[in-house]
Amino acid sequence: MSTAATNVKEEKSKLVELTDLNFDKEALQSSLPILVDFTAAWCAPCRAIAPHVEAVARAYEGRLRVGTCDVDANPEITAKLDVRSMPTLLVFKGGNVVGQLIGAVPRARVEAMVEKALG
Repeated sequence: MSTAATNVKEEKSKLVELTDLNFDKEALQSSLPILVDFTAAWCAPCRAIAPHVEAVARAYEGRLRVGTCDVDANPEITAKLDVRSMPTLLVFKGGNVVGQLIGAVPRARVEAMVEKALG
């Protein structure tokens, strides 16, 4: 495996894959605030912000967890949280939504939402 491929794999490993089965445990019961990216493989804006989400995961490691949830593969949690547009970014703290962004937003807006949740 090339060094570049290894680095990408290491970056992605900072993201928690969230599903209908593990969402309560990994997100709602998380001891740290968690940023959840609700995404879909077919969604171009989702692909556009993916590098920002990964960068936030690296920048806030130890203070914030970051996860992704494929809306097509996980319809129960998507419906329960009323996620209708992709990408949707939600920050959970203590099991509650404390921040929300919809659409392909600049990294600075994602970081501002995270900072507010951590503050």
